[in-house]
Amino acid sequence: MDLTQFSYWIGMAGITAFAVTAVLALATRQIDLFSAVVLGIITAVGGGTLRDLILDEPVFWLSDITYIWVAMIASLIAFWAEPLLTRKEIHSLLLYVDGFGVAMFSIATINKVWNLGYGLPLAPIILGIVTAIGGGLLRDVLAGRPTLLTTTELYATPVLLGCTLYVGLIYLLPDHRLVSAISCGALIFGIRAAAIHWHLTVPSWLITKMKQNR
Repeated sequence: MDLTQFSYWIGMAGITAFAVTAVLALATRQIDLFSAVVLGIITAVGGGTLRDLILDEPVFWLSDITYIWVAMIASLIAFWAEPLLTRKEIHSLLLYVDGFGVAMFSIATINKVWNLGYGLPLAPIILGIVTAIGGGLLRDVLAGRPTLLTTTELYATPVLLGCTLYVGLIYLLPDHRLVSAISCGALIFGIRAAAIHWHLTVPSWLITKMKQNR
């Protein structure tokens, strides 16, 4: 298996985790099967779709509809197997896979935008974040839930840090891009994994400061 195939299967794992965790996050709202599938698919592919539309590039899942099938099947399974998947051990595993997918997708997006040469250096960072959290934001807006950006969950912050560092390293160490990508992806996943394991949230003093500045 070469690097392209490996990245593809990791991407599929991320799509699966996004769809499953989306459905589980909405389980308490007693949504029906159709709503679960729609919101699961939107969460799984929404960020990448927004990225490609902004870049005026072919939407990634149009050339490989397998992404949609995987998201649909994962959503169906999550809907019917919700009592099993909400068990602490299994749900935690899914959150870790979700965090790994976030790291992979954000770094891959930076590479894509950088290679296209669009809006350097800020556009790769912005679109890296959009790809990672865009699907979740769309889900929360459609479901009438507080979005990731309005909660204390440590989700978008690791992506911002990792994407910013990666762009900086591309500038400073262009000949070591692969090492930089792996390191920054590991940073995003590491912070997200720590947040899951130790239930870390955005510091309360930062939230208070932001409210005072409104």
